[in-house]
Amino acid sequence: MASLFILLAAGLPLRGQTGVGQVSLPIGTPGPDAAVQDLEGNDVGLLDYATDRPTLIEFWASWCEQCEALQPQIDQIQESCGEQVSVVAVAVAVAQSLRRVRRHAEAHGAGYPFLWDAAGDAVRAYEATTTSIVVILDEVGTITYTGVGPDQDLVSAVGAVAPECSP
Repeated sequence: MASLFILLAAGLPLRGQTGVGQVSLPIGTPGPDAAVQDLEGNDVGLLDYATDRPTLIEFWASWCEQCEALQPQIDQIQESCGEQVSVVAVAVAVAQSLRRVRRHAEAHGAGYPFLWDAAGDAVRAYEATTTSIVVILDEVGTITYTGVGPDQDLVSAVGAVAPECSP
C-alpha cells in the first residue's frame, strides 16, 4: 500500500517492477541530480555524493521490509568497498519523518550518508516508484544497474562496475 502511495504522490506511471534493468531509468543514461537534504536539514544535491567513483543509491524507508533484507549486502559493500564505491541511502518521505530517519541512521551506524527526499525530487528524477530500488552509477555518473526487491545481487552488480573491489 505504501508503494502505491509513492507512485501516486510522485505522479509516476504504474509499470512492472521486477528484475534487473526494468526499473528506474534506462541503463546507459546519465544519473540525474536531485535536490535532497542531509539529515541536519541542509540542502544538498544527490550527485554531490557521487563524485569520481561508482555509486550505489538505494531508495529506502525505515518501514520497508525489502530494504531491511538488502541491508546485509549494502553493509558488506560499504565495509569492503567504501574507499572505491560511494553508498547513499535516499529516504523517501512517505510514512516516515526526518526524525525517524535520523534515529534509524544513528542506531544503524552505517558509515554512509542517508539523505532525506522531502519533496520527492530524487524519487521523480530516478522514477523510483517504490522502495528497495537500487541504482548503480559508474565513475562518470552513467546508470549501469537498476533493480528492485530483496533478491538483488548487489555484490555482483558493484563488482561489475568496480572490479578492483571485492566485497
